[in-house]
This record gives sequence, C-alpha cells and structure tokens, in this order.
Amino acid sequence: MVLGSRIAGTGSYAPAKVLTNAELERLVDTSDAWISERTGIKERRIAAPEECTSDLALRASRAALEAASLDARELDMIVMGTITPDRQLPACAAYLQQKLGVSGIPAFDISAACAGFVYAMSIGDQFIRTGAARNVLVVGAELLSRVTNWMDRNTCVLFGDGAGAVVLTPATEGSGRVLSSKLHTDATLTESLCIPAGGSREPLTHAGLDERRNTVQMVGNDIFRIAVKNLSSASRSALDAAGLTPEDVDWLVPHQANLRIIAQVSTRLGIPLERFVVNIDRYGNTSSASIPIALDEAVRDGRVKSGQTVLMCALGAGISWASALVRL
Repeated sequence: MVLGSRIAGTGSYAPAKVLTNAELERLVDTSDAWISERTGIKERRIAAPEECTSDLALRASRAALEAASLDARELDMIVMGTITPDRQLPACAAYLQQKLGVSGIPAFDISAACAGFVYAMSIGDQFIRTGAARNVLVVGAELLSRVTNWMDRNTCVLFGDGAGAVVLTPATEGSGRVLSSKLHTDATLTESLCIPAGGSREPLTHAGLDERRNTVQMVGNDIFRIAVKNLSSASRSALDAAGLTPEDVDWLVPHQANLRIIAQVSTRLGIPLERFVVNIDRYGNTSSASIPIALDEAVRDGRVKSGQTVLMCALGAGISWASALVRL
C-alpha cells in the first residue's frame, strides 16, 4: 500500500556573486534603508554570465540526490517549477535531465511563478501516491536577474537567482510524509504581475525591448494585499485537510517575497515569527526557488529535524498560490 510520499533529501545552490543594497544605490534612485524597511532584503545573488537556469538546478539537484542517497539513474520523474527556463522550448527540466545523465523518464516544467515549487511538489506527490512513480526530483530554479528591469527602482531591488530541490520517495509506516497540499489560481490580477512581451499575445519586438517589456512588471500594492490574505487562508486549508492546527506546526517555510508579508501572515495564523524560516535578507525573492532554498538551509543547519511538521506557502503571478504540509 502506498502511503504517499516523503521528502528524502534536500539541496540548494546560490550563485557566488552577491549584489548588496549599497551597490544598487549606484544603479537606481534607492537606498539601503528604503529597501530594508520595505522588503527586509539586504542582498541577493546574481548568476554569472555563463550560468543558466539548468546549471543552478543541477547543483541543487545533485545535493538533494546525495542527501537522499539516491543515484540520478534511479529517478522516475523530474518536475521543475520555473518562469525563467534556459529557452522558451524545450522544457528546462529536459536540460536538467540531460545534465544529470539520465534519459527516458518524464521531465517537465511548471509555470506558477513563486508558487511553482509547491505546485511541482504536489504533482510529484500525486504520482507517488498513485504508484505511477517511486522517486521524483522536484526543483524550483530561477534566474530572475535576466528578466529584471535594472532601471525600475520598485522591482530591481527585489529579485535574486538561485535553485532548490527535494527528492520525493514513497513514505513508509513511521516515516515522514506529505500530509496535504492545496493549489489555487485567480486570474483577476493577471496584469498585476507579469512579463508583458515575449509570448504569443505580444511577440517581442525592437520597440518592446527598448521599453523593457520583456522584464517583470508589478503593481506592488495589489500583490501585497492579496498575498497576506491568500497565504493565510491556504495555510489554514492545508492544516484543516490534515486535521491539524497552527499549534501543531514546528516550522513555517514561506515564499520569501517581503518580510512585511511574512510578518502579517504570522499574525493572522497565530504562529510566532520565531517559527518561520526566513532568509530573504540574504537572497531576496528567488520566486519558485525560495521555499526549497530556505528548507534546505534549515535542514542542514539543524533547525528543521526529522519528525517535525513543516508548513509551506507561496503566492505568485497568475495569481497562483499554494500550500503544503509535510512531516519530515
């Protein structure tokens, strides 16, 4: 009998280059104090010119596979959350599969922006629950510096590059497991967070490039308001589905978008901020990579331990949001 899936290993990777708020002060009209007060971000990582998204994903995936004591050739599936693939096609997961040296298994991308990792993990969990797969590599990887308008002071301070991964394997009696997951989309705010040009709706032109319409455009107030509400409600839904309460949560690993959003979610759920895994000050918003990076760091430094209950929640473009409850 398949009891669902469990997280058997975690991994993450962040590029070596650090871009500080002080350095951004020389690019746009901003300040360290302004960025820190409004976002909680102090620095972020920027990929080297020769690095692409699948390179970042490869480093995180290898670390997760090693932690799970699994060879890449034992994988049955690769699911990657990303909005910054190596190319528009094929899937970034295909390039990752190639770099891992495996073939023949399904490898595909999920485009749910900042919620992409939780979406991807939920899909991997379902394949294991049905017995259609045993070992699934789930990755969140983004190279957002390539789709950032470095002249827009409101958005360029937010984003960073990075990748995180987990390996899902079948749960057994007495082991950890994915307890529940909830996925949502509401398209009424699609224009509040998007990359306008580059798709079939608005093919990229020279004029579009000049206007930087191939970069992230965001109405921050719209996203802030809906993020607090939806992250809180989705978290409660995941808890209700598992028959648990906020008091049962050992750690909450939120999407690292804005420290003020995280603080308000803490208040609404009644979970102290001390039980949140927060690293936004060092990485900024890495979209689908933020949750697996934060989870991996907390596992490796000993904060998150086997047997503990971890709640994850994220919201991004779509507007898509998701939550998952996991016992490690």
